[in-house]
Amino acid sequence: MRHLAEGPRVGIRHFTLDDGPEFVARARESRDLHRPWLFPPTTPVAYATYAGRLIEDPTKAGFLVCERDGGAIAGFININNIVEGAFQCGALGYGAFAHAAGRGLMGEGLELVVEHAFTALGLHRLEINVQPGNAASIALARHCGFRLEGFSPDFLFIDGAWRDHERWALTTRMRSDDLANRP
Repeated sequence: MRHLAEGPRVGIRHFTLDDGPEFVARARESRDLHRPWLFPPTTPVAYATYAGRLIEDPTKAGFLVCERDGGAIAGFININNIVEGAFQCGALGYGAFAHAAGRGLMGEGLELVVEHAFTALGLHRLEINVQPGNAASIALARHCGFRLEGFSPDFLFIDGAWRDHERWALTTRMRSDDLANRP
């Protein structure tokens, strides 16, 4: 399948309904990695609903991070709550699958999604809301140049309770400054 963008080890592409069997299998394999932070769909019906929203809703854009060698789905990155007009912003959510965790694939994938969001989608700002104890997610946000902007108590309802979140953000200006300062 054709990628929207490629790095050395991964490419990103949009979700399709045909990705359901692999996505569901990877989500099931990754339950221990995802809990208590994330609950991706683990049944074909749930996947069809989830992917359908990402495919059809103009306020969402879903991306699969796929290994270039073999095409396996390494993880997913979604831009939710896309607001146009004067705001030009979206909120990122993401998850690695267990077989890909700790290999740097999601960092590469997130870099590709950020670039796509700031160019092809014309966004100015991306936000990531992370539970304070989710060290891997915070490390990924930092790795890609997001800055900590604040703390929101009782921000999102996850796993049966309202959870506190740190708010991280990146703008096009921050991104261009960061890229200009890289060796």
